[in-house]
Amino acid sequence: MASSPVSGVTDSGSVTSLLTRLMDDALALAKNEIALAKTEARNALRDVKQSIAPFAIAAGVLLAGMLTLVATAVLALSEVMRPWQAALIVSVVLLIAGWLLLKAGQRKFAHLGEDFDRTQESLQKDATLVARRTP
Repeated sequence: MASSPVSGVTDSGSVTSLLTRLMDDALALAKNEIALAKTEARNALRDVKQSIAPFAIAAGVLLAGMLTLVATAVLALSEVMRPWQAALIVSVVLLIAGWLLLKAGQRKFAHLGEDFDRTQESLQKDATLVARRTP
C-alpha cells in the first residue's frame, strides 16, 4: 500500500475513513429528514385540531337550516296532497340523495391512503439501503 507523503496515512485507510464518514453523514441526513417529517406532521395535526371546532359549529347550524328546509318542503307539498304523502315523498328523496352521497364518499375514501403508502414504501427502501451499507 502506498503511503501519503504528507500525512503518513495509507490510501486504503483514507478511503475507509471517507466511506465511513459518508455513511455517517447519510444516516444523520436521513434521521434529520425523518425528524423534520415528524415535526411537519405534528404541526399539520395541530392545525387540523384547531380548525375542527369552527367546522363542527358550522355543521350544526347548516344541519338546522337543512332540517328547516325539509320541513318547508313537506309543508309545501301538503298543500297539494295529504301531509303523510308529502312527508313520505320528501323522505324518500332525501334517503336516495344521502345514499348516493355516501357511495361517492366511499369511493373517494378508498383511495385516501395511497399517497401515504407510496411514501412509507419509499422510506422503508431507503432505510434498508442505508442498513445494508452500514459497516
